[in-house]
Amino acid sequence: MKSLRKMTFVTVLALVTSPFALLKAQNPEPDTPLPKPEAQQAQEPPVAQPPATNVPGAATPPGTPATGQARIGISVNQVIVPVTVKDGSGRLVADLRKDEFRIFEDKVEQRIAYFSNEAFPLSIVVLIDNDLKVKDAEQVAGSLRAILAGISTADEAYICRFDQFFHPGKGFSSDQDKLLTELKRTELDTEPSVAPPSPAINNGPTINGHSATSDAPTIAAGVANIKGQSTKALDDAVYNAAELLKDRGRERRKIIFLISDGANGIRSNTNSYASTVKELLRYGVSVYSVAVSSTYFERRFSRLVDYAHDTGGDVYFAAKRAAMEELYSRVTEQARNQYTIAYSPAGTNRALDYHSVEVRVGREGLKVDAREGYYAGAAPK
Repeated sequence: MKSLRKMTFVTVLALVTSPFALLKAQNPEPDTPLPKPEAQQAQEPPVAQPPATNVPGAATPPGTPATGQARIGISVNQVIVPVTVKDGSGRLVADLRKDEFRIFEDKVEQRIAYFSNEAFPLSIVVLIDNDLKVKDAEQVAGSLRAILAGISTADEAYICRFDQFFHPGKGFSSDQDKLLTELKRTELDTEPSVAPPSPAINNGPTINGHSATSDAPTIAAGVANIKGQSTKALDDAVYNAAELLKDRGRERRKIIFLISDGANGIRSNTNSYASTVKELLRYGVSVYSVAVSSTYFERRFSRLVDYAHDTGGDVYFAAKRAAMEELYSRVTEQARNQYTIAYSPAGTNRALDYHSVEVRVGREGLKVDAREGYYAGAAPK
C-alpha cells in the first residue's frame, strides 16, 4: 500500500512538472540570446572581421587594402544601390551620414532600410583588350601586374581577354600567385586570336551559340577590318563578363574592370549595347573603365564612358604606363569603399520592368555616382 502511494505521488509530480519543463525549453532564460527576425537582421549594420596581415602581429600599413569581409544582411526583396560620392577635386567623401542621403525610385522617395559605409569584398572580372595598337599594347602588358596591388585576400578576380572573341581565363581566384600567372599569360598573348572555322560562316566565331559577325562578310583571319571599321566585339565581351558575375552573390561588390581603347565593331557583336546594359543592371554589375590610347581624345572612348555612367561605375583616362598603374589602385579603392543603400520599393508600379533610381545628398558641392535604374525582370538577350 505504501509502495502504491509512493508510485502515485511520483506519477502526479511528473505530470505537474512536465508542462513547466516544456515551457522552459520553449522560453530560454533571459541571458540566452534569442534568434532575431530576418527583417531585423536585414537592417543591422554589417559585421566586419578584423583585417588579416601578412605578418602575424604586424600592423596594417596605411593604404593597404582591407582583407576583412563585411557581411551585407539585406533581404532579397530590397534594392541595393552602391553609391560613390566625390568632392570637387575628385576625392572620395567617406564621412556622410545616413540622414544626409535621399533616394527616389520612379521619382517617389523611398525609406532607406539599410545604410553602410563599410568596405565590402569585390568580385572582379578583369577584362583586357587584346587588340590594341602596338605601343598601347606594350604599355598595358607592362602595367597589368599592378592590378594585384589593389586586390585583397577577401576579393576574387577572373582574368579575361577579348578581341573579336571573348577569352575567359581559369575562373575566379583569390590566390595572388594564380592571378599573377594569368596576367603573365595575358602579357604573352599580345596578338588577336583566330577562331576555328564555323560550318555556317567561314572563320566566323560563335558567342553564346550565336554568330559573332551577324551578316558581316567572311573574315580572312584574326581581327580584320570591314571597310576600315574594327571588328572588335566589345559589347559581347562586357555581356559575357556580366554572365560570369551574375551568380557571385549579393554580399559582394560585382565589377567589370575594363581596360581598352574603346574601339567596337557594331556588326561584330551578337549583343547590343542596350541588351548588355540590361544584363549589367539586372545583376548589379558596375563597369569601371580604364581608357588606354596614345590618342585618347578620340570619340571612340564614348563606349567606355557610357558603360561606366549607366552602371554607376567610373571611367579613367591614361596614355602612359605609370598612369595606368596608379589608376588600377584607384579603381579598386573606389569600388570597395562605396556607400551601400538598400530600400524596399513602395508607391511605385511593380508591373514595370524598369525602375529609375536617383540618389541625392544634402551637402553642397558633392558629386554622386550611382546606377540610374534597375530591371526587375530577366534581362532580354
